[in-house]
Amino acid sequence: MFYNVVVNDWGETTYVPTALGNLLLAAVIAALLALALFLVRRKAGQAAKGSAKLTVRQLAFCAVSLALGTVLSNIKVFEFPFGGSVTLLSMLIICLPGYWFGLGAGILTGVAYGVLQLIIDPYVLYPLQLLIDYPLAFGALGLSGLFCSRKNGLIKGYLTGVAGRYVFAVLSGWLFFGSYAWEGWAPLPYSLVYNAIYICAEAAVTVLILLLPPVKKAMGAGKKMALGQ
Repeated sequence: MFYNVVVNDWGETTYVPTALGNLLLAAVIAALLALALFLVRRKAGQAAKGSAKLTVRQLAFCAVSLALGTVLSNIKVFEFPFGGSVTLLSMLIICLPGYWFGLGAGILTGVAYGVLQLIIDPYVLYPLQLLIDYPLAFGALGLSGLFCSRKNGLIKGYLTGVAGRYVFAVLSGWLFFGSYAWEGWAPLPYSLVYNAIYICAEAAVTVLILLLPPVKKAMGAGKKMALGQ
């Protein structure tokens, strides 16, 4: 009812959401964003008067990050044959809600992004792999919220979020894709190196861009806009 079983070109059995499954996943995304906004409002301790306007602002910024991150995830600078790619700053965009609104909102927006990736480009061999590769790996980008109030919080938070995603990517590669390991490599070292290549490459380029003074200024201004300051 919620998914179709499909055999891909490599003879692997994968699970693709049906229209009803996609509708259910869309409802999950909406619920996650609503919960993220609830956490933002609770953290901010807003008074009831005038809070609706700010809630709309928060929803708009989270939704724009979700949409823009999805668009950028499809602009692939380099794509690896067995999964993983260097994209045009998509991880940075998904880290922004955490930088703007804190840990809870960041993680929930990241999870929502993972669910959206599952709708757009599903690659599922095992139920546990689905959980690790989509909501957990992308939800970890919301760890950027740990440094939302710190100096250079965006760079610190971004690197923390990327590290979280890397941990789950390595775990998935080790547990579920060890058969693709290079000749002479055990599954764990293979997964550590393979996932580091594309995740660290995108992270390094992103950090260099964030260090540019005009970009730092723009990111600071963007945070003030998100917070309504």
